[in-house]
Amino acid sequence: MHKMFDLTGRTALLTGASKGMGLAMATGLAQQGANVVISARKMDALEAAAAQINDAVGREAATPLPCNIGEKDQVEALVSKAREAAGPAAIVVGNAGVNPYYGSIRDIPDEAYEKTMQANVQSNLWLANAAATDMEALGGGAMMFTSSIGAFKPSDTLGTYAVSKLALLGLVRNLAMELGPLGIRVNAICPGLIKTDFARALWDDPEKERKIGAQIPLRRLGDPEDFAGIAAFLGSDAGRYVTGQALTVDGGSVMWT
Repeated sequence: MHKMFDLTGRTALLTGASKGMGLAMATGLAQQGANVVISARKMDALEAAAAQINDAVGREAATPLPCNIGEKDQVEALVSKAREAAGPAAIVVGNAGVNPYYGSIRDIPDEAYEKTMQANVQSNLWLANAAATDMEALGGGAMMFTSSIGAFKPSDTLGTYAVSKLALLGLVRNLAMELGPLGIRVNAICPGLIKTDFARALWDDPEKERKIGAQIPLRRLGDPEDFAGIAAFLGSDAGRYVTGQALTVDGGSVMWT
C-alpha cells in the first residue's frame, strides 16, 4: 500500500517552531517520519521543543538551530546549517512572524511598519530563495508559509499585520508560479484565532473566549495541534497537486458566501 503521508527520509525546516503552531507542525511532520530542523530565536526554548518532539515520536527526530528571521544572513545560514545537520530540506515551513504594533494603521511608526513587513513577508522570500536551491537539487519539494484570516479583511487594530499577511499570500502565489516548473509547491496556511502565546491578548479571558467561540461554526477556538495534519498533508505526496493556495484553517470563521 502506498503511504501517501509517509515522510521517512525527508528533512523539514521550520521557523517559529519552538512553541505553538510551529511546534505542532514540526511534531506532525516528525510523526510521519521526517527529520525536523526547528528554528526560533532562543536556543533554550528550542532545545526543550526538540526534546518534546523526540519524546513524542520515540526517536532523535529534531535538531534545534537558533535564527533571527529579521536578519537575511541568519536566514541564509539557517538553510546551510540545516543541510549540514540533517540534509537538504525537502519541506520548509515559514511560520515565524511578528506583530509589534496594535492600533490604527494611520498611527503606526515607520519602524514598526518596516519590521512587520520585513519579518512577515521579506524574510519568507529570503527563506524560499535559500531553500529553493536545495529543493531543485532534490527534484522538488514543498514550502508552506503561515498567513492569517486577517489577510481577508481590514482591522482597526491589526491593520499592518493584516496587510503583511495579504502581501504574504501574493508572495506565495508568485513563488508557486515561478518554482512550479522545478517541482516545488508553495502554499499558505491561514489560521483563524488559535490559542497560542502569540495571540494570547485576543483570547486570554474566559468570557472573551466564550463570545468568540459562539461566533465560530465549530464553536471553539483553534488549538496548535489542529495544524499538525495540515503540515503533513502539504508536505507529503498527499498534497502533490496542490500549489499556490491559501488553506484556511479557522473552524469556519471565514467562508465564501
